[in-house]
Amino acid sequence: MKIQCLFKTAALIFVFFLTSCSGELDMNEPGLLVPLTVMEDSSIPSITINGVKLHSETFGDPQDPILLMLHGGPGADYRSLLNFKELADEGLFVVFYDQMGSGLSQRLDESAYSAVQIYIDELDGVINHYKKDTEQKVLLAGHSWGAMLATAYVNQKPENIAGLILSEPGGFTWDQVSDYFSRSLQLQIGNEQTNDFVYQDQFITSDEHEALDYKLALASVASDTGDDPTQLPFWRYGAVCSSASLELAQANQADMDFTQNLANYPTKVLFAYSELNQAYGKEHAELVSAFYPSVNLVEISGCGHEIPHFGWENFRPLILEYLQEIM
Repeated sequence: MKIQCLFKTAALIFVFFLTSCSGELDMNEPGLLVPLTVMEDSSIPSITINGVKLHSETFGDPQDPILLMLHGGPGADYRSLLNFKELADEGLFVVFYDQMGSGLSQRLDESAYSAVQIYIDELDGVINHYKKDTEQKVLLAGHSWGAMLATAYVNQKPENIAGLILSEPGGFTWDQVSDYFSRSLQLQIGNEQTNDFVYQDQFITSDEHEALDYKLALASVASDTGDDPTQLPFWRYGAVCSSASLELAQANQADMDFTQNLANYPTKVLFAYSELNQAYGKEHAELVSAFYPSVNLVEISGCGHEIPHFGWENFRPLILEYLQEIM
């Protein structure tokens, strides 16, 4: 009797493992590791710019002055910038979009990231998509890489932009960016977040977009820029976009100089740095912002690098003062 029970138990265990293995999910299947993009889910709001489908949404009256939001990365998304939608109540048409290969936008092969100019052209396309007439003012608000992109655009087309709100751009030249990276992108050995990333990274070995994006999300919590990265909201990182853009910048450092024409930009710029990001600080903020002839340099207390999310309550009043001054 006992032997029969043992055989039955062994058989049940075998069937359990057999069915478990046969029903194993493929981590590269869309929607399992990371959220779907606009290419897999047609219900996600989107626009098509230069042949690429971008996740985008707006708040406010389309006839009002445009405030166009630029997220960090390259490879992040605009979810952590959504506090800015409150400015729709202040008479602005607030536009968000995930850049190519980022967030919930269309994924592209590495070869698509051939020049920094593609991001500038994409931004120009988004502006033209939403702008109703030539008299409608356009302002840019950029965070981190997004603040660099805003500056790159103004460096080429200053007449198109009526105001700039920048928070902790790494730099406007490659030397400034690499200097900031040397202080900010450091794994904290022994840190629990770092250990979690290293542990799980062993099991994610695919080179498909889904797996790579998931791994980048794990890696993002291992840096230390003054905030708790586990509390930062995001949809999905773009790993190929991130790595290809960094390689592109390193290989073409001259293209990363966005400063040639900034001295001619007549409008005052609101430039914010955080209290808690020790890798940035007032000294770096002064160095980077000095390329603009008129700057309101402000420290946002109580937060680190992710000023638009964690520092919003202190940042918002300064933004409103700035808008009142320039508008």
